[in-house]
Amino acid sequence: MNNLGIIPNKSPSFVLSKEQKYRMTHQRQVILEEVMKNLDHPTADEIYERVRRRLPRISMGTVYRNLDILASSGLISKLEPGLPQMRFDGKTKDHYHITCMRCGKIEDAHIEPLDDTIESLGNALGHLTKFGIFGHKLEFLGLCKLCMEREKELPDGERTIQEGKAEES
Repeated sequence: MNNLGIIPNKSPSFVLSKEQKYRMTHQRQVILEEVMKNLDHPTADEIYERVRRRLPRISMGTVYRNLDILASSGLISKLEPGLPQMRFDGKTKDHYHITCMRCGKIEDAHIEPLDDTIESLGNALGHLTKFGIFGHKLEFLGLCKLCMEREKELPDGERTIQEGKAEES
């Protein structure tokens, strides 16, 4: 794997589990490259459109199937923010996200995970609940700059935020 996290075509296969071994096909390589080169956490539909520019005959089903394989193997991350479409992230190192509650845009939150704090919290939670804690996800919710501007243009009765705070429904 090179410093971009892209598997060179010289790597004929990668292992998903003991039972499953996948070849790095040309289609899979192109899909992986498209996810890795964009930091905008694209949806499967957006990835399909980008891949189709390079591989015009590829089907949507092939893109979906390969995104699942790449995510299951840990080469990309699947983000499921509770929105209609899941998104994908080429950055698999632990990091946090900010999700716009209105348009669904996801950005990386540029803060470093505090390993000691998170580890202490995980240990305490494990002791309190008797769960085996293996990881965590932290997602911040808000409105992106564009949605904030649109929000300001709405009449008072249609706004979802007032003075920077979300209204309770």
